[in-house]
Amino acid sequence: QKMTVKAVKMPCTTPNVYTKVPDGGWGWTIAFAFFFVEALTYGIIKSFGVFFNDLMESFDETNSRISWIISICVFVQTFTAPLSTVLSNRFGHRFVVMAGGVLISTGMVTASFARSVVDMYVTIGVISGLGYCLSFLPTVTILSQYFDKRRSLVTAVASTGECFAVFSFAPAITALKEQIGWRYSLLSVGVLQLSIVVCGSLLRPIIIKEQEEVKAKPPEEPTETKYMLENEQTRTSIESIDSGVEITTSPSNVPGNTKAEPKSEEPKEHTQILVETNSPPPEPKTKLLDFSVMRDYSFICYAFFGLFATLGFFAPSLYIIPLSRSLGIGKDHSAYILSAMAIAEVFGRISAGWVLNKKPIRKIYIELICVVLLSVALFAFPFASEFWGLMTCSIFFGFMLGTVAGTHIPLLAEDDVVGIAKMSSAAGVYVFIQSLAGLAGPPLAGVLVDTTQNYSSAFYSCAAGMVLGAVFLSLVRPCKAGLCHCRQQRAEESAAEVVSDLPDDFIEMDIGKAENSGKGCDSV
Repeated sequence: QKMTVKAVKMPCTTPNVYTKVPDGGWGWTIAFAFFFVEALTYGIIKSFGVFFNDLMESFDETNSRISWIISICVFVQTFTAPLSTVLSNRFGHRFVVMAGGVLISTGMVTASFARSVVDMYVTIGVISGLGYCLSFLPTVTILSQYFDKRRSLVTAVASTGECFAVFSFAPAITALKEQIGWRYSLLSVGVLQLSIVVCGSLLRPIIIKEQEEVKAKPPEEPTETKYMLENEQTRTSIESIDSGVEITTSPSNVPGNTKAEPKSEEPKEHTQILVETNSPPPEPKTKLLDFSVMRDYSFICYAFFGLFATLGFFAPSLYIIPLSRSLGIGKDHSAYILSAMAIAEVFGRISAGWVLNKKPIRKIYIELICVVLLSVALFAFPFASEFWGLMTCSIFFGFMLGTVAGTHIPLLAEDDVVGIAKMSSAAGVYVFIQSLAGLAGPPLAGVLVDTTQNYSSAFYSCAAGMVLGAVFLSLVRPCKAGLCHCRQQRAEESAAEVVSDLPDDFIEMDIGKAENSGKGCDSV
């Protein structure tokens, strides 16, 4: 069946209507926009360290108090993820991302006029943090809707925007500070982030609608044919749930109303309407936030994986330079170690997307292998005693971090977790749960370092969290398989109860009647 796009009168506001998941088309523009959204959100957050010394000198504050600016920002970004989901479902992804770009730019520009670190907490921490949430999550969600077979590869490649941003923004901002000072440099960053509004304007929503082949009902159509058609429509509705995006073949098969029974009990008049009319389906009633994912044991396990794995994401980037300095390695060489980690992360993201794009493959198991290897990398850091040892560990960690960081959110769209239909709500809840570890992780590692006077303890604690995350990730697939088995068993039990409700002599009575009528005919 040829894929077509319906003509629209207002391309800037109306959705793209496809006959199936395009795996391209306008999705390439969405991927382009996501690349720059990644660069202007996470790329700026990771590059913000270039302002630390200037802020400490200007506000006469300690490194710890300045570090809380980014900690609050990241916490607000992840904690408000459910709000991002609600607003996206209510007003659309485009409007929410554009509003997020305005908030990010407003927070950064206002921060350039701050007179105390508390002002920074409010402007960058709260205002920009909320903007980061509204910009990132809706973009990655709608990108997943435009791709099916290529979803993992495209998302992984587009997410490298943050890695390239770290390379380019850090030296560029440093050079800019020497010319115009840190305040005007921060102002320039805020103006640059306003381009997220342009990226948001490119996020056209997508609707999947199958073309109807039958337009009129033949007058002599028998009743059996009607029921066969109805059952065929029902099977199509059931199969469309697994495809990731709603496929409309009848008025009852719209988002928010995708339930179908194997044996339809609707009246004949409904079937006749399906055949005789070609009216458009009614508007779907979309839930603002679908909490039914919390009843899915596979999602609960995956959420705990995200909670504990987040503890292991931050340690090397925060403590690799202090660890290398404690081993007698110079500042320049320590910076090389961090740069090598970022380069390896780019290759890790692309490699993970390429591997997960292969068919057939159980993506959740590939993710589990990557998480286990990431745990090994964290355990290896404390055993490194010189420059090349740390360099090897950093490259290995960066590569494995890229494989996990670029795929753990898109994997929510896989049927082993929740599927594409519930990804928007699941992503909001998932990132919200991650925020708890993001807020508690750095202080926990700091307490361990202060207590033991050894930076290796931070890596051990993060490795332990990653191992726990691997344990919960290994339970996702068994929980999903067990849940499907339980649903099938309940359906079989219900069918058995219906049969058991019939009288025991029901068949015998019919047989007896048939025998009596036979005897009557013989006597005649």
